[in-house]
Amino acid sequence: MKPYLLQTLKELALLGAIKNKIEISSLELAKQLETSQQTASRYLVELDKRGMIKRELGIKKQLIMVTGIGEEKLQEEHLQYKQIFELTDRIIFKGKVLSGLGEGRYYTEQEGYIEQFREKLGFVPHPGTLNVEIEYVERNKLRLLKNSKAITIEEFQTKNRTFGSVRCFRAKINGSEGAIVLPLRTHYSNVLEFISNDYLREKLNIKDGDEVKIIIYFEK
Repeated sequence: MKPYLLQTLKELALLGAIKNKIEISSLELAKQLETSQQTASRYLVELDKRGMIKRELGIKKQLIMVTGIGEEKLQEEHLQYKQIFELTDRIIFKGKVLSGLGEGRYYTEQEGYIEQFREKLGFVPHPGTLNVEIEYVERNKLRLLKNSKAITIEEFQTKNRTFGSVRCFRAKINGSEGAIVLPLRTHYSNVLEFISNDYLREKLNIKDGDEVKIIIYFEK
């Protein structure tokens, strides 16, 4: 939606049009928007065509009320601002499921990790990780995790090699609980690795290419 239309919709709602009809002229609205009467009138026509408002035209003024469609648009805007100012609690990503290279299964089957997952996360993950590719631009939000408190899975050694530390955040994917794992020694990419005690592809009936929603919770 074009910014100027959203701003007009907000102004109408702030004037009381969200639940009731308000009486207003295009000149009065123009003053609120700090624009010309002709421009304000054009904005109202556009909103009306989009089904965002209902208008009853009078001689000098008109009765205007925000419709259900318009209210939904304002609710979307509200939720976006809410997410911005509640980042201390959680962060939300949307992405698409994709197959990995099988490395997740190898690491989640290591006893040194399993013991710590059980102790610190409260579950033993199903072998493997569910990989979710997020939009590249959303990768910027991962920076918020970098300096946030996390559940740390300590490194350990076997006879053959050393397994590095992992930072974990409790999370949900399409409502199913689990955790996001972020290996400490690697750079954050636009692929999130999700672990759960369930086989998520089966439980959630998802396959490669399906869109999912991940909510990551910050540790207090």
